[in-house]
Amino acid sequence: MTLSATTILVIGVVLLVLIAAGVWAYTAANRLDRLHVRTDLARQSLDAALGRRALVVRTLALDLPGPAAAALSAAATRAERAEAPDSESAQNALAAALAGIDPDRIRPALRAEIADAEARVTIARRFYNDAVRATRALQGRRLVRWLHLAGTAEMPEYFNIIEIVTDPEITAARAADDAAAAAGAAGAAPHGTAPDGETGGPRVSARVVLLDREDRVLLLRGADPAGQSPGEFWFTCGGGVEPGEELAEAAARELEEELGLEITPDRLIGPLWRRRSLFTFDGALLDSEEYFFVLRVDGFVPDPHGLTEREQRFLLEYRWCAADEVRALAAAGTEVYPQDLGELLTDAAAHADGTRSPVLRTVR
Repeated sequence: MTLSATTILVIGVVLLVLIAAGVWAYTAANRLDRLHVRTDLARQSLDAALGRRALVVRTLALDLPGPAAAALSAAATRAERAEAPDSESAQNALAAALAGIDPDRIRPALRAEIADAEARVTIARRFYNDAVRATRALQGRRLVRWLHLAGTAEMPEYFNIIEIVTDPEITAARAADDAAAAAGAAGAAPHGTAPDGETGGPRVSARVVLLDREDRVLLLRGADPAGQSPGEFWFTCGGGVEPGEELAEAAARELEEELGLEITPDRLIGPLWRRRSLFTFDGALLDSEEYFFVLRVDGFVPDPHGLTEREQRFLLEYRWCAADEVRALAAAGTEVYPQDLGELLTDAAAHADGTRSPVLRTVR
């Protein structure tokens, strides 16, 4: 039997496709395995940090009178022994118990120990959530799910808890930050922070939850230009605050540059939400502090004309999404920022319609 040249060519192409698919599947499975190992190690570090914090808090309880000591010690014990899915609530209960202690009643040396333990928990939690984010982005891809490349490994879950702050100076600084942002759409960037992080502070950004008349939110789809963070992500319009620029001014400028939408800053409502995130992007580790405004407009097709060269590389798509569509993206393993945006849209719509007064709150 003699095969024609066309048949041989077709067979060759099919074999090449099968080999390429096999190589991709093998590579993806190995990468996913490494990500799960990274996530497991990050969780172990987080558990160790949480355990050390509970130990320091129990030491603090020895300095307190009977009832306060018993309550704080019991909260620390529950936090140590709690397992998923009760661990987050137990850690938050510990945060609430510690927040009720007058900082002046804590010895300076012990206060320093608590501050150090808190810092270690914050860093460990952020690195763990970063590992979870990378794992979920890859494991949530359709082909990965269809081919069961993750095997029996479950999709990892984020760990989000209240950050405990016992240092009065830190508490005062955060209160000043919140007050500055809550002053309204004309409020300037929080005092003591640097828009581009050049002084060691977080990179302050102003973002806009843009809603149409049907309560759909305009989302942008992007990917890391350096290709280091697997998968793609969806986020709201906005960007960094420039030196001397106010939050609302920065948000209005970003709307014009990224979407071609020209508005005056006084039309923006908020900021409503504040989000702090530590993540890698384009080869750099970024500490970002984001403030979210809301604005309702008629639906339109974005026409960006002020994108930087890097923005042109990582911005892939614009899409108006209903709350159910946002939740479906998250359920499929695609990252959406802020997290729980599908649930937050009801709050945003109420503010956009003027039925709720802006009160700054922290979101994930």
